[in-house]
Amino acid sequence: MTKSDVNDTISIMPRSARLDAPGVLHHVIGRGIEGRPIFPSGKDGEDFISRLSALVDTQAIDVYAWALLPNHFHLLCKTKHKPLAWSMRRLLTGYAVNFNKRYKRQGHLFQNRYKSIVCQEEAYLLELVRYIHLNPLRARLVDRLHELNYYPWSGHSALLGRRNRPWQDINYILGFFGKGNIGPKKYLQFIKEGMVQGRRPELVGGGLIRSSGGWSEVLSLRKRGEKEASDQRILGEGYFVEKVLSEATNFQKEVLGLKKKKLDLPDLASRISARQGISLDELLSASLRKEIVEARRVLAWLAVKVLGYSGAEVARYLGVTSSCINRSLSRGDRPKQEEYL
Repeated sequence: MTKSDVNDTISIMPRSARLDAPGVLHHVIGRGIEGRPIFPSGKDGEDFISRLSALVDTQAIDVYAWALLPNHFHLLCKTKHKPLAWSMRRLLTGYAVNFNKRYKRQGHLFQNRYKSIVCQEEAYLLELVRYIHLNPLRARLVDRLHELNYYPWSGHSALLGRRNRPWQDINYILGFFGKGNIGPKKYLQFIKEGMVQGRRPELVGGGLIRSSGGWSEVLSLRKRGEKEASDQRILGEGYFVEKVLSEATNFQKEVLGLKKKKLDLPDLASRISARQGISLDELLSASLRKEIVEARRVLAWLAVKVLGYSGAEVARYLGVTSSCINRSLSRGDRPKQEEYL
C-alpha cells in the first residue's frame, strides 16, 4: 500500500506550525545537534531538572513523565497558563546558555526544532508514561528493572517513591492504578508488562498510520469506506484530531480578528481600569500597589500577546522600560482576554 492509497483521509503537512492550547497533552522530544551529548554529567541533569521544576512552579505546565538520555530527552506534559513554545524556549535556551558556559563552548546545543506531538489523553497517557520511563532500559543505560527503579534521570523512580520530585505530578498518574500503596505496586506491574514491547515507534509521532495502529488498520479503514481525520502533529482518533484542529483554527481567527481591529492602548487601559476597579490615572502611575501592578501586567500581556503591539510601544505608553514589560510578560497567569476584549 502506498501513500497515494490514502487519498480519502484528511492530512496536514508535517512541517506545519505546532499546535498548542491550554490543557493539551504534549509528548516533547529534544535532541542534541548532530546527535551530540547534552547530558554528559550529573550536574547537567540537575540543571535541566531545576529548570523543568521552575516551569511547574510558574503554572506553565504539569509534568507526568520524563527521561534524560545522553543525547536526547523525552517529556510528557500538559500545558496550563503558558504556551508550550514559551516553556520550551525558557527551558532549552536557559539550559543551553549554562551548558556552553560550563564546557566553554559556543553555538547551538539542540537541533533547531524540538518535536512536539499533541496526544489524546484517554487513549495514550499511560502508554506514553510507560514508553518514556522505559527508555533508559531500552537504551541500556541500566541493565535491569531494579536499576531502573532507582535511576535518577527519569520520572519512574519518583512514581515508585524512590526519589523525591515534588514538581512531578505523581498523584495524577498513580490515581489510575489505585489508592495508597496499591498505586505504585500496580504501576510497577504495568511497567514490567511493557518491557517486552520494544521501541514502539507509533508513540513518537502522529498521523494516520500511527494513530490507527499501522498500515493494516489504514487499509482496513479504506476497504470499509471509512474516512479518518489525521494530522502529523497529533496522535489520536479522528474525532480528537478534528476537535484539536477546530479549536486551534478558532483561536487563531480570534487572535487575528483582534489584531486587525487594533484596539488602541488608551481604550484598552480604560477597559482594564474599569474591570479592575481602579482609576486610569492610577493605572498609569508608578504605584506599586498589588492591584495596580497586576492591572499593568494584564495590559502588557493583552497588548503584546493578543493585539500585536511591541513591548517598546507598551513601555512608552506606560512610561516604563522595555525590560520592565518583558519581566511583566513572564509573570502570573494568562489573563482571560474575553473579560477585557
